[in-house]
Amino acid sequence: MNIFIIIGIIAFIALVAFIVFVVYFIFSDSSQKNGQPGSDGYHHTADGNRTGLNRIFTPGYKRAGIEGERTATRIIRSLMQTGDRLFTNVRIEYDGEKAEMDEVLVNRYGVFIIEVKNWTGRIVGGESDYEWKKYKRTGAGILYEKTEENPIGQVRRQSGILGRYLRHYGIRVWVRGYVMLIHNNSPVQSGEVLTSNADIARVIHTPDGEMLDGKTVGEIDRLLSERIRSGESEGTVFRFP
Repeated sequence: MNIFIIIGIIAFIALVAFIVFVVYFIFSDSSQKNGQPGSDGYHHTADGNRTGLNRIFTPGYKRAGIEGERTATRIIRSLMQTGDRLFTNVRIEYDGEKAEMDEVLVNRYGVFIIEVKNWTGRIVGGESDYEWKKYKRTGAGILYEKTEENPIGQVRRQSGILGRYLRHYGIRVWVRGYVMLIHNNSPVQSGEVLTSNADIARVIHTPDGEMLDGKTVGEIDRLLSERIRSGESEGTVFRFP
């Protein structure tokens, strides 16, 4: 048989195998629980935006963060009410300080930042510690340790930066920050750590101080949306009608 025919057959088989591989990951990504409570305490809903290509070509540590944020976005969107606006992956800078916020929800009850962590394994640390430690054992029995910034301190810092950023534009509002660990493995019990759908719904829909009028909500919407439209942020805006 001609050598070029053999090479062509091999190349065709390899192409078919690659296509099957990609299709498998695409469909396996979309097979999510829809509205059922998981072992982590959250109710998960399906999201058609997930793609297996991300899983193939994105490094594992980044993929975990991306998937965690998408999970959080699905959960928050399922809890949104009329007038709620959700902004994902918002980056701002004010007076030399930068903040990259996973989820920012704005409504008449206030402005809320939710920092998302998709950490697995055992987490060790205190509420006031600057750093937390992650411990994870591999299938081979090797124990890995990694140090991470305490997300409670992280979201407090983000809340301060966003609050000052908004005040710069004449908007005086109290920004509240919370942490959401997708696997519900927080080492501390804190009012700033959300552990269920009920927790999220309560904090974003309970009056706590002065309510925001429609004009203020709209102005905050405009400022954060501009960050996304300008390319300064890679996020998305979701508005509940």
